[in-house]
Amino acid sequence: MLLPHSPRAVSRSTLWRRIIPRRPVTPVRVLTARRYQSSDSSSDKKPYYVTTPIYYVNAAPHIGHLYTTVLADVVKRWQELKGNEARLLTGTDEYGLKIQQAAAIAGVHPKIFCDQGAQNFQKLADTANISYDRFIRTTDEDHKAVVEHVWRVLREAGYISLKKHSGWYSISDEAFYPETAIQKTIHPPTGQEILVSKETGKTVEWMSEENYHFNLSSMGPKLLEFYNRNPDWLIPSQRYDLLKAEVARGLEDLSISRPRERLEWGIPVPGDPSQSIYVWLDALINYLTFTGYPYTKVEQTVWPPNLQIIGKDIIRFHCIYWPAFLLAIGAELPKQILSHAHWTMSKKKMSKSDGNVVDPFHAIKRWGVDTMRFYLCLDGGITNDGDYSNQEIEDKYNKYLGSQLGSLLTRVCSAKFSIPDALKGEKEGIKVELDDNMTRRYIKLREQMLVGYRERVSQRMNNMMFSAAIREVLAVVSEIHQYIHASEIWKQEMKGKRDFILYPAVEGLRISAILLQPFMPGKMDKLLELMGVGPQNRTWEKAALGADFQYGAGTFGMKTQVFPKFPIKEKDM
Repeated sequence: MLLPHSPRAVSRSTLWRRIIPRRPVTPVRVLTARRYQSSDSSSDKKPYYVTTPIYYVNAAPHIGHLYTTVLADVVKRWQELKGNEARLLTGTDEYGLKIQQAAAIAGVHPKIFCDQGAQNFQKLADTANISYDRFIRTTDEDHKAVVEHVWRVLREAGYISLKKHSGWYSISDEAFYPETAIQKTIHPPTGQEILVSKETGKTVEWMSEENYHFNLSSMGPKLLEFYNRNPDWLIPSQRYDLLKAEVARGLEDLSISRPRERLEWGIPVPGDPSQSIYVWLDALINYLTFTGYPYTKVEQTVWPPNLQIIGKDIIRFHCIYWPAFLLAIGAELPKQILSHAHWTMSKKKMSKSDGNVVDPFHAIKRWGVDTMRFYLCLDGGITNDGDYSNQEIEDKYNKYLGSQLGSLLTRVCSAKFSIPDALKGEKEGIKVELDDNMTRRYIKLREQMLVGYRERVSQRMNNMMFSAAIREVLAVVSEIHQYIHASEIWKQEMKGKRDFILYPAVEGLRISAILLQPFMPGKMDKLLELMGVGPQNRTWEKAALGADFQYGAGTFGMKTQVFPKFPIKEKDM
C-alpha cells in the first residue's frame, strides 16, 4: 500500500484588522445614485462581510440571540479558516417607542437604559467567544450622521413625502400593518379578544397621525426583478416563495417617522425637528455605518454584505424594506440573507409567562461555551424550529464530544505513535502486510473518508447547512473509532504495524479538529495543542491527508482530556 503523499506548501494566512468608528460627525453632501457600489461583486477583492441583526435592548438577551450570533461567528471563522479576510458586525438597536416606555417605567433616561442593555448584549458576545469586529449601537454618533445622510439622499431622490397615515400599529414591532396582516385572537391572561399581527403575534391598535412616508409602493417591480435574478438570495427557499408572493400582491407606502411629541427618543428628521426617524429605517442603516459610508472609497469598502443572518420573524424588514432603501439610494444589495427558525421547549414557543425562556448566560455557565456552540449548531433549526432540551445537550455532549471526539484523542495520544516511524515503511520501501478485513478498512478510511473530507464539509457550509457540516465530521470520527477497534493494535503481534495502521486515524483526528475550529474554537485549540499541531498549521491547506508531518512531538504517549464527563467543572469548560 502507498503511504501518504508529501506535504504541500502553505501560503501564509491573511491577517485582518479590527474596524473602528471613523470620521467626525459633520454634514455630508448627497452622493450620486450609483456612488456606493462594490467595485467587485465576486467578493474576491474584499473581505467577507457577515452581520447579525442588531438586538433590541428593551429586554434581556435570550437563547435565540445567542444562536443567531454563534451562526454568524461560525461563518466568519470558517471564511478565515479558508484564508479569507472576514468581518463580523453585531450590536444593539436603541431607539424607538418601546425603549422610551421601558426607560420611563424603569425611571431612568433612555440613554442610561440603553447603556445597560447594550452592555448585556456585548457581554453575551464576549462570553460566547464571538469574534466581532465592531459592536455597533444605533446611539453611536457616526451612525446618527449616516442615518441623516441617507434620509437626505432619499428625500432629494423623491422617495420621501409628508402625509397623513392611519393604520394598525404595533408598539412591540414598531410597525404599521395593513388590514390583511392582522387577525383576532384571545389574550390568555384576560380572556379578552384582541387584534394582533399575523406575522409576529404582537398586539396592534388603530392609530392616525401625520408623518413622513417612503414610497415603497413603487418599489415592488424592482424588488421582484431582483428576486427573480437572484433565486438563492433568501434561504430557505420556502420563505423566499412566501416573500415573493407578498410583494407580488402589492406594497403600501411605509411610514418612516413618528411625531416627536409621541416619540422623543429617536433621531430627529433633518430639517423637521417635529418628527423622529422611524426606528426600522434608522436601525437597518447600521450595516452601512460599519463600512464607513459615505466617506470610505469604493475600493476600500467591505460592502456589500456577503451574508446577513436574521430570525424568520424579521424577514419583512430585511427582505422588503431594507433592499428597497438600498435600491433607492443606489447601493448594491446584500448577496444573501439567511433566515433561521426559532427555538422552542417541549415543542412550545418560549415565553416568560410560561417560564420556559432560556437564559444564555446560565446555559453557558452550566454547559461550557463550546458545548453550547456545538449544540446550537447541531440541533438549531434553519427551516424548522429547534427544540431546546438540557437532556439533549448532555446526551449529545456524552455521545459525540466525550465518547467520540474526546475518547479518540485519548486513544491516539495514549498510544506511543510516531510519525517518522509511520512513514518509515514508505521511505525504506518496506511493505506492511494486513489481512483482507484491515486492508478494506484502511482503504475505506484513507481513500474514501479522508480524501475529499474537507471538501464535503465545505459543501455543507457553502449551503449554510451547519448541522450537516458537523455531522460530516462526526461520521469520520465514528469511522476512525471502528477502524482502531477492528485493528486490535494493542496485541503483541501488531507491534511492528502499529504506527502504519494508526497514521490515517491520527490524521483523521487532526483534520477533524481543524475543521471544527469555527464551531468550538476554544476546545479545538486545546485539542490541536495536545496533538502538537502548531498554530500556523491549523489552516485549510493543512486540513488534508499528509499535509503536516511536523506535529506530535512530545505529545503522543500522554493521557489527555478535553471533554471531561459531567458534571463539568468550571476550569474544564
